[in-house]
Order: sequence, then C-alpha cells, then structure tokens
Amino acid sequence: MQAGAAEYAIICAMRFFAYPEMLLFVALLPVAAFAWAFMRARREKALGRISLSVPPSGAGGVQLALVALGLALVFFAAARPRWGRTTQKTVSRSRNIVVAIDVSRSMLAEDLRPNRLGRVKADVADLIDSLGPDRCGLVAFRHNGVAVSPLTTDHSFLRSALESLSPDSAAKGETDIGSAIRECLNVLDSDAAEDDDRPAADGSHNAIILISDGGDLKGDALKMAELAKRRRVPIFTVGIGDPVKGAPIPAENGKGYQTYKGSQVMVKLEEATLRKIAEASGARYVPLATLSTAETTLGSIYRNYLREVAAAELNEEESSLAERYQFFLVPGLAMLLAAAALSRGRPAARSTPGK
Repeated sequence: MQAGAAEYAIICAMRFFAYPEMLLFVALLPVAAFAWAFMRARREKALGRISLSVPPSGAGGVQLALVALGLALVFFAAARPRWGRTTQKTVSRSRNIVVAIDVSRSMLAEDLRPNRLGRVKADVADLIDSLGPDRCGLVAFRHNGVAVSPLTTDHSFLRSALESLSPDSAAKGETDIGSAIRECLNVLDSDAAEDDDRPAADGSHNAIILISDGGDLKGDALKMAELAKRRRVPIFTVGIGDPVKGAPIPAENGKGYQTYKGSQVMVKLEEATLRKIAEASGARYVPLATLSTAETTLGSIYRNYLREVAAAELNEEESSLAERYQFFLVPGLAMLLAAAALSRGRPAARSTPGK
C-alpha cells in the first residue's frame, strides 16, 4: 500500500513539475533549519560565557523562519510547478514532399547493390536526413499506388515505413505510374483538407519524387502528370537501373531468374517515360548511376532541386501545461530579503566598567 502511494506521488510530481528533483531540497529544509537553530543556540551560549552581547532570541527565530520558508518557496519555484492549460500559436515554414517508390519485381534486379530497391531505400533514408522541417509521405506502387505513410516530420516513422517496403507492399499486376501519381496527389489533398488555410488547389509548396525503372505498362502517367502541373505540383522523376545492358529479374521462388519462352527476362531502365513525366509536370528527370558508390543521391537531388519549391507558412497551435513558478518565486525572494533586513551584523563586544 505504501509502495503504491509512493509511486503515485512520483507520477504526480513528474506530471506537475518540470524539475521534480528540486523538491528534494524542500524536503531537506526542516533538517537544515533544525541544525541551524541548534548551532545558533550553542553559539549564543558560548558568547554569553565570554560576556559578549547577543541579539534577542525572538528576532533570531523570526529570521530563521523567514529564511526557511523563503528557501522552500524558491526551491519549489525552481521545480517549475505547472497546472492548467496554455495554448501557443507558432508559425513555421515547410514543404510537403511525397516520395513514390516502384516496388515491382523488376526493382529486385541486381545491377545495383544489393538490388535496385535496396539502393532506393538507402537513398530515401539519405533524403529523410536532409528534410529538416519539411514533411514527407511515402507511396509504394506496382499495379496501383498505396500510401504507406502520410505527410509527417517523424523521421523514425518514415524510416520504419521505408524499411518495410517490398514487392508485397502493393498489388501484383502491370506497373501503373499514373496510379502512383494519383495516390501522391491524394496524400497532398488529404493533408490540405485537414487545414482550411491550405486549400488543395494551391500546391505551390508541394512536390513529388517518383522513383522507378520506368516500366509503365498502363499509359496513364502523362495525363496524371499534366494534372499535377495544373495543381502546381512538380514531379521530380528518378531513374534507377542500367539503361543499356539491363539486368535479369529474380524468380519469385527465389531460385534463378525469370524466363520467357526459354529466354532470361532482362529489364532496362526506361528513361524516356520518366523524362516525359517530369517535363509534363514542369520538373526535372534525374538518373541515379548504377554504382552503389555514386555521388548522386536523393539527398543531393533534394538539396539541389527541391529547395526551389516555395515553403508555405503554417499556423499551428500547441497546448501544454502552464508554468506557475512566479507565484512561489516572488514571495520566496521577498521573505529572504526580509530575513536579510533583520540581520544585525556581527555582535559587538560588551564593555566592562573601568575600561
């Protein structure tokens, strides 16, 4: 029972005090006051034996009480007590970046180490480290686009969603880049719908990074890219893979590579599609080199290109417990000053007759 009460007291102290450890000094003050009074009494008795005048004990008691109570209030204020709620409005500037990642089986080709998808994950992690205050969302696409992370500044959550990407993150079927762009716009629209100050029609602070080997077999990508341009959302396309030799696609059973009519299926980076998408949206196409040690990374692309996207001012409200330390600090300091005013300085020596 006592352990439960002590645990409850600790929880309350941590909730209602910013620095609850300062309360230990308050608890030690009665012991310190008793020791001080004991030492003062012994001092007065010793001074009386050598015929020195001693301040009246009544004034000393009042002074001791003022010092003890004043210090208690000061330490209590130092613990930063807080109760009630206060709301603060803040203005921040940030961009919204949605990264669409191709997770089709062609992204498992090993012309990059460990494979195309693995290289993309490493580079998107580099991009996340470059975001600063900007918000990022993730979309995986194959036969359709699937939002795996909403717009957020939580880098840990983004990395976790990124690491979980695989060909199973989206439905099987023909690669549809148009569906990926549509889902990216939906992510941006959903965020704008939550904030009346940022209508969906104004996308000047939004951008999309689309990473793929370019295998669009549905043909709706250019139409969606033109829609993105009308919404002022540039699509920066990033090509991944070897555009000349290509690479085989690992078989689904993990043994060997995919074949068609007895021949090994080779998949190349199709730059033309990605380039047209970027141009149609008013952005740029950037190919990633096939070497894992290449200097071109998504972080550098972000720093070189996406910084051109205008940052939007966001009005945010943050609610927190209100600090009330001033209610204790002011009277505590006043009591310490009053105690100092009662001090008479060093005792004067008592004069004896004839001297």
